[in-house]
Amino acid sequence: MVAIGSGIVTTARLSDIAAQAGVSEATVSRVLNGKAGVSATMRQTVLAALDVLGYERPTRLRQRSAGLIGLITPELSNPIFPALAQVIEQVLSRHGYTPVLCTQTPGGSTEDELVEMLVERGVAGIVFVSGLHADSTADHDRYAKLTGRQVPFVLINGYSERIAAPFISPDDRAAMWMAVQHLAELGHEQIGLAVGQRRYVPVLRKIEGFTAAMQSVLGKSAEEAEALVHHTLFSVEGGHAAAGALLDRGCTAIVCGSDMMALGAIRAVRQRGLSVPGDVSVVGFDDSPLIAFTEPPLTTIRQPVEAMATAAVDALLEEVGGNSAQRGEFMFQPELVMRGSTGANTHRAG
Repeated sequence: MVAIGSGIVTTARLSDIAAQAGVSEATVSRVLNGKAGVSATMRQTVLAALDVLGYERPTRLRQRSAGLIGLITPELSNPIFPALAQVIEQVLSRHGYTPVLCTQTPGGSTEDELVEMLVERGVAGIVFVSGLHADSTADHDRYAKLTGRQVPFVLINGYSERIAAPFISPDDRAAMWMAVQHLAELGHEQIGLAVGQRRYVPVLRKIEGFTAAMQSVLGKSAEEAEALVHHTLFSVEGGHAAAGALLDRGCTAIVCGSDMMALGAIRAVRQRGLSVPGDVSVVGFDDSPLIAFTEPPLTTIRQPVEAMATAAVDALLEEVGGNSAQRGEFMFQPELVMRGSTGANTHRAG
């Protein structure tokens, strides 16, 4: 029998933990009883298994926090944001830091208000996900002021030359090339792009990649390619509205700026009595959790969430430790994940 917290873990439960962790019962026992002879990695694996199975950690094994790290994200209704937040929080926890998640919602606290709250609570650093740094029309002096207050920070999804900090981004231009190339190989020539507002850096980059690919791969003029871009909201409703407009322009394939938009686009296609991918192919962006289980399973561009989140935490903790991380942008390669929402163009002219 092994004591855990205020309770006791029986031999049967010990075997459950061992099975979950993929280690021997003896290893689990050594970890729970604080005995030597177990590597730090193995110890972490056993504790993770304990957490997954819902057991309380022994008091002596509870980590003392190295400090607080703020994480500011947009709303959590888009699954990519909780996915990023979860990995960031896991990596921070492995380093002994306690994450403080702050979510922006329409009508709620602004980014500046959340930053002020975090600074007042003495956070060691802040991770910004798709914040005002991604908005080319926003005043970026706020980040210089944060630097002046000696609060380290790292920025995900967005870039500004005016901000001296580490940036973490997927290669949005390359992502659009992948999508257009894939659809062109399936015989599609009228390919539409549904994205958010042009003032956002990731949107601008997607448009640049899309129009360049349409010109290079399909021989469209710059004007023809631009005419196939439709700006909308990053939501199911936004994708639905954009798809309607792009279908009216004769598009047989639609690339969307998010998976949520892609689900809206599929709904719009079906409301017209058309099928996906029989009549119209749809490509998403993010590869959010559970998106492979939609009907049809969604072809999408996968953001390398784990690699990006880990790099963001590593860069931030370098700053927290007094070692200046590289200023500038770390660009991560996305991946085209082909599933059931794209198929051959059956409506080719001629």
